[in-house]
Amino acid sequence: MSFWKNKQVLVTGAGGFVGSHLAEQLVREGAIVRAMVHYNALAQWGWLNHSDLAAQMEVTAGDITDRDSVRNAMEGKEVVFHLAALIAIPYSYRAPGSYIKTNIEGTMNVLQAARELKTSKIVHTSTSEVYGTARFVPISEAHPLQGQSPYSASKIGADKMAEAFHLSYGVPVTTVRPFNTFGPRQSARAVIPSIIAQCLKGQTVKLGSLTPTRDFNYVANTVSGFLKAGASEKSIGRTFNFGTGREISIGDLVQMISQLTGKPIDLHTEENRLRPGGSEVERLLADASAARETLDWTPEVSLEEGLTRTIEWIGQNQAKYRADIYNV
Repeated sequence: MSFWKNKQVLVTGAGGFVGSHLAEQLVREGAIVRAMVHYNALAQWGWLNHSDLAAQMEVTAGDITDRDSVRNAMEGKEVVFHLAALIAIPYSYRAPGSYIKTNIEGTMNVLQAARELKTSKIVHTSTSEVYGTARFVPISEAHPLQGQSPYSASKIGADKMAEAFHLSYGVPVTTVRPFNTFGPRQSARAVIPSIIAQCLKGQTVKLGSLTPTRDFNYVANTVSGFLKAGASEKSIGRTFNFGTGREISIGDLVQMISQLTGKPIDLHTEENRLRPGGSEVERLLADASAARETLDWTPEVSLEEGLTRTIEWIGQNQAKYRADIYNV
């Protein structure tokens, strides 16, 4: 029987890319899922609007920055997967204050509610961006944290708040750090769907810097890591990288996608897509040995297979992508 059978679970940020996949998998595993989505006047649930499994969840709309919304959503839940966040790096240059409010204060709301409600487990979502440009590779969880963008700085703040609540109050927190998750439903703000959407629309692909390397991990692998972290007693108080241990430059990634789509690409670098010089993260490559040894987690879907699935999905959903504009 699955660990998650009849487990009372909340997913914050459940309308988003990774959150929607996680909420669906929890339903498949037999969990009793409450999905917290961001309130909006149109009563939209993000990607859960398109999910066949949404009817098997309790969907609640709220705001992660509102303490009452968060506490009400967490009431009666044993495990909370906290994914709600602002994640776009370019927009963080324009509106850094909103990242502080959403990512740091929002996380504090979850932690405070967990303390009051005596929640059994919080799985807090970090990001590989907190490491900044690699000082050594592969990057272990002991790597220094570097706030090279307002987004990454806000996530470092959220991570440290989770650490503080665990050490100060004994809140049972596990922090997970996914490395560059990709797959169906990801917005064109991210590089892989941006390349694919532009490639499928025409021959010209416009990007920023082509030299940075990333450790891309398919969304099903990341979701598997979340589930294993949530189920493990040994994970409490610890941080785990979820990455493949394989890096590829953005330029080489473009060529791989070109080959997989069978379409030649005319590549252009645009100034407005470049990060400020000191803000660009030049290299990310994960050491996921802690997750492998403690959680028995390994990524099962390769980069090539993940790209093939993502290309197929975006090809079937091109109307959802505005390939002709730069999505900030």
